[in-house]
Amino acid sequence: MTVTIYIPRDSGALALGAEKVAKAIEQEVEIRALDAKIVRNGSRGLYWLEPMVEVETPAGRVAYGPVSAKDVASMFDAGLVTGGQHPLSLGDPEQIPFLAKQTRLTFARCGITDPLSIHDYRAHGGLNGLENAVKMAPADIVAQVTESGLRGRGGAGFPTGIKWKTVLDTAGDRKYIVCNADEGDSGTFSDRMIMEGDPFVLIEGMAIAGIATGATKGFVYLRSEYPHAATAMNAAVEIARKAGILGVNVLGSPHAFDMEIRVGAGAYVCGEETSLLESLEGKRGLVRAKPPLPAHKGLFGKPTVINNVISLASVPIIMDRGAQFYKDFGMGRSRGTIPIQIAGNARYGGLFEAAFGLTLGEIVDEIGGGTRSGRPVKAVQVGGPLGAYFPRALFDTPFDYEAFAAKDGLIGHAGIVVFDDTADMLKQARFAMEFCAIESCGKCTPCRLGSTRGVETLDKLARNIEPQKQIELVTDLCNTMKFGSLCALGGFTPYPVMSALNHFPEDFRPTPIAEAAE
Repeated sequence: MTVTIYIPRDSGALALGAEKVAKAIEQEVEIRALDAKIVRNGSRGLYWLEPMVEVETPAGRVAYGPVSAKDVASMFDAGLVTGGQHPLSLGDPEQIPFLAKQTRLTFARCGITDPLSIHDYRAHGGLNGLENAVKMAPADIVAQVTESGLRGRGGAGFPTGIKWKTVLDTAGDRKYIVCNADEGDSGTFSDRMIMEGDPFVLIEGMAIAGIATGATKGFVYLRSEYPHAATAMNAAVEIARKAGILGVNVLGSPHAFDMEIRVGAGAYVCGEETSLLESLEGKRGLVRAKPPLPAHKGLFGKPTVINNVISLASVPIIMDRGAQFYKDFGMGRSRGTIPIQIAGNARYGGLFEAAFGLTLGEIVDEIGGGTRSGRPVKAVQVGGPLGAYFPRALFDTPFDYEAFAAKDGLIGHAGIVVFDDTADMLKQARFAMEFCAIESCGKCTPCRLGSTRGVETLDKLARNIEPQKQIELVTDLCNTMKFGSLCALGGFTPYPVMSALNHFPEDFRPTPIAEAAE
């Protein structure tokens, strides 16, 4: 019987040596004349254990990790192909506590299937949602997505169904579905993991969105820093086209939908939807004034749905299992699951999909295992470089859009970056202002000039030049940026700055020059 060995081709695993491990395993299989095939799968998201190699045995899968090329020969000596014991043995991967505690809906196949096998995709529940959708009226699809409570997973948390209904109800000779895959926030990698590990789920979600709104063309706007994701998505689109999932008759239905992958040039501001549209049209990525909304006048002036990767990838499970099934997970107005990405100074960094409602403390201390350095956690930034810094005093905050907003924070793309007690929060605040100054498109004054003046003001504060005056000035600048900026880049920069200032005031009071001299 042919043994299947799974080795991830996920970017995170590749960065940790997965390609060398794959070559070493190929050589051992050839040398030992074993009846084995190698599948390059996605990652399950346990990055402290990558590269994680899995073997399919009659009793189920057995995992090993983190594996390096030098470990491979001894693993085969120990009976790798039969799941033999080895110092790197992890046993059944589903029983690893980090995985066992998750509720995997969107990421149900990631790390399990061959990402480019339609057969694997179907065998694990793929295309059920699309098969249901092609038999339904567009308005009924929109109603089901609305009823599920799905909200935008890119950061804004806007109800997906309302956006779709607006496009459905807007007249247009052409409509578009645009997937925002410009994942640029620090500590985020869920979009990339889906595109590399389960690309068909995104294609299925986009096709459903097209049928629901009357759109016949889709674009995935992908960041240039994700070459492996671009390769996987392009290959998956070609396979889907040949399989009749895309084209003039989606799954043999009267509905037409096709799509293509576009790669941006790496500007952070192009994660903002109107700037993304400008870039997609071949222009400089400048933010558009709203109204008109993209749903009314978007790509090439046509009605356009713009959703994040995870939003679209969550749609197939809703169309397969029903709105109520999805809605039963979560809390308040935050329904379903959210892929929490744990990064920074964390012991167990990786992707953890769970229903909304876990507290920040549970995520950082129990799931993330505290800091990798072993030092106390000082701050956690949630929501990317423009997210607020939360101190331990706020660790009882539930992971929920409204709960975070009530504490002057934002969930954003659900990236969590952990800092220990060596972090200097004044430097972190300065970084936020500098980041905004560099990434600003320059169209509006509060963002363009406010961020530059913010860097200068915080530099003066660091040099202890009239500290109280600088604190008052940076507070005023943040207020102007928050309410006067054209888009969220300038509007959200005050979150990390003011949260650092409010929660860690001791870091903003440098030692007086006279005392330092003594």
